[in-house]
Amino acid sequence: MKKILTAILLSAFFITPLSAQELTGTLQQIKKSGIIKIGYRKAQPPLSFLGKDGKPTGYSIEICKNIVAEIKNKIGLDIKVKYIPVTAEGRFQALTDKKIDILCGSTTKTHSRSELVDFTQLTFITGASFMTLKGKNIRGNFSGKKIGVLKDTTTAIALKKLLAETKTEATTVFLNSTVEGLKALEKEQIDVFAADQVVLVGLALNAENPNNFSILPNLFSYELLALAVRRNDADFRLIADRVISNLCRSEQILKIYDKWLGQFSSFRPPAFETLVELNAAIAE
Repeated sequence: MKKILTAILLSAFFITPLSAQELTGTLQQIKKSGIIKIGYRKAQPPLSFLGKDGKPTGYSIEICKNIVAEIKNKIGLDIKVKYIPVTAEGRFQALTDKKIDILCGSTTKTHSRSELVDFTQLTFITGASFMTLKGKNIRGNFSGKKIGVLKDTTTAIALKKLLAETKTEATTVFLNSTVEGLKALEKEQIDVFAADQVVLVGLALNAENPNNFSILPNLFSYELLALAVRRNDADFRLIADRVISNLCRSEQILKIYDKWLGQFSSFRPPAFETLVELNAAIAE
């Protein structure tokens, strides 16, 4: 009997902690490699962009840093963060190919994209709008104008629908990045640049002369933004969701919002306030 008891005690002593045993998918991969790979966009301010120090920064990046801290607690190890730039057209494939573990940028949550990746709880609400050079009187009169928009984005789809519904004959110029769009607008190669309003705000704030631009207040689509992770990785997604809810519950998300968007306007959109309340209401 003593031998049996001793064997049980020894087995219990050498068994790997339960939490470590239960690690699966991305969490297991991170524990094994000691690295978490964060995908980000280089030029999507104020959500995801390269700061003046050349390091990734922004609203979404800050949320991801909180997620990384919780992952460290979960696996019980310190981990290194590797930031990997992605493009609009290649970001979801980067997740599928395991080149990144989480996409921290300005990604709209849609059903078609959910066939490729999974999404966390919503992190932001915005909508598509237009930016022009200040002094250009083209509000509501886009006929014959050149409208720039990033290819392979939901804004491009919404713009096509808007032009068709309003029977507006305008030329759509497809661009590869917001930086390209801003330069094209400054050089007057396009008359209008269409993108998520929050992205346009970020571009204006980070431009050499912010007062040179005018952003139309009206939205022609609504964009529900979230972080993207690999499909069918519930444990990893749950950590991200809990962090987002806790940030909302503690109202820390409001400080993050004010840090990155408060300099443009002290007024937080009602839709964003509602998003915070809904995320905070999810019980632990």
